[in-house]
Amino acid sequence: MVEIKAIQNDLHAIIKEWDQAGILRQGGVFVLGCSTSEIAGERIGTSGSTEIAQVIFDELKAFQNATGVHIVYQCCEHLNRAIVMERSLQEAKGLDVVNAVPHPSAGGSMAAYAYEHMEDPVLVEHIQADYGMDIGDTLIGMHLKHVAVPLRFTQKTLGDAHVTYAYTRPKLIGGERAKYC
Repeated sequence: MVEIKAIQNDLHAIIKEWDQAGILRQGGVFVLGCSTSEIAGERIGTSGSTEIAQVIFDELKAFQNATGVHIVYQCCEHLNRAIVMERSLQEAKGLDVVNAVPHPSAGGSMAAYAYEHMEDPVLVEHIQADYGMDIGDTLIGMHLKHVAVPLRFTQKTLGDAHVTYAYTRPKLIGGERAKYC
């Protein structure tokens, strides 16, 4: 198993790269897909870890407080990759709540931990996020706005898990005579 301190160090490097990218806007939505099993060096869905989830949640809560982005957490496929978020964001976005509570065996350890530690959590079926981080190849693409743009950070892993980063931009429409901002 990967040491917790190593996970924290990797997360600090990742957060630093997000800060340096200069693309985060206060009020933006940041979706996290995360396999704590993959971080620990195991196959996705086989060895969930509350301890790893706690470290990630705490670090991302501080990141959220510092940047003003809304962190939302993707469940695993057993809950159709539903999203855990604060009720205040759900209401502001006018999203419908779905009736489920994630737990480590259906939702995943990360989503379950987030649900247990948010102020007023709810699950929604879909969101169109502005930013995303996929830890362990959990497939967050369905929750990103069109058009997703990959980010090439130097920190490519968290523990033993592969990490992919993306932000979104508006669609370019109008062809060769259009002017873009």
